[in-house]
Amino acid sequence: MADVDQAELGDGQVRVRNLFMSVDPYMRGRMNDVKSYVPPFQVGEPLEGQAVGEVTETRDPQLAVGDLVLHNLGWREETVLGSSAGRKIHPPEGMSPSAYLGVLGGTTLTAYVGLLDIAGLKPGDTVFVSGAAGAVGSVAGQIAKLKGAARVIGSAGSDEKVRWLREIGFDAAFNYKTEPVFSQLKEAAPDGIDVYFDNVGGEHLEAALSVLNPHGRVALCGAIAHYNATEPPPGPRNLGLAITKRLTLRGFIIFDHMGRYPEMISDVSGWLRDGTLQHAETVVEGLHNAPQAFLDLLNGGNTGKMVVRL
Repeated sequence: MADVDQAELGDGQVRVRNLFMSVDPYMRGRMNDVKSYVPPFQVGEPLEGQAVGEVTETRDPQLAVGDLVLHNLGWREETVLGSSAGRKIHPPEGMSPSAYLGVLGGTTLTAYVGLLDIAGLKPGDTVFVSGAAGAVGSVAGQIAKLKGAARVIGSAGSDEKVRWLREIGFDAAFNYKTEPVFSQLKEAAPDGIDVYFDNVGGEHLEAALSVLNPHGRVALCGAIAHYNATEPPPGPRNLGLAITKRLTLRGFIIFDHMGRYPEMISDVSGWLRDGTLQHAETVVEGLHNAPQAFLDLLNGGNTGKMVVRL
């Protein structure tokens, strides 16, 4: 950590005291100096990531002291935003502002778009979600049920997380660390699966390809199993099944689908009000603990959304 002096505000700027910041798996890719859909972090410069904060000083007529804003300059306790760099938010009564980093934000939009648009979820489908106790996976499984899936199966990295998945409505869940993924998935889905929401890659993707029914669909959201690999990982050994089963495997980046945010918020707000959608947060205290929170995230140390309270 470093202390720096903040500059005086210019016209249209606001000073913001950050309340919560997000740590997300995609940040790992920004630590590699390679071309991607977002530029890499720069050595010697602060990291970036979503945060919510309170306006403490303003020269922007659209924002008043005390307003809450969502922005992308996390990894710091205080920051200065230009007029278009933050979005004013209004958390529902009784809900923490951190919800805009999770259940009312990009993670839920990712689950929503991945299931409905990318995988083309249909009523009666059997759905498998890997990494299902995380921020995206836990919501993806619940949305699948709310949109008419007949059976939803999740994988997680501990028995405690498996129990939680069953509590929030998954029909079946298993601990991928105790037995091979394929055997556990086959047992949970004896009639096969129609949709696979992939947050993990690796062994999970290979198992799903074997269990997918003909014309099954895969939403390729993440591959956290490979993020720290020192060599390029091999592809699934059974990728040929995508041909013989006529499968659809489609990757997506949520930045391409921001137009779906209003519809997602409309659905999710109703589900939250009537209690049919559950969400969890793992809250880490203090900016000094943010690096460890990020490492814990990559190692499965969270249930639901991982946030840091500043």
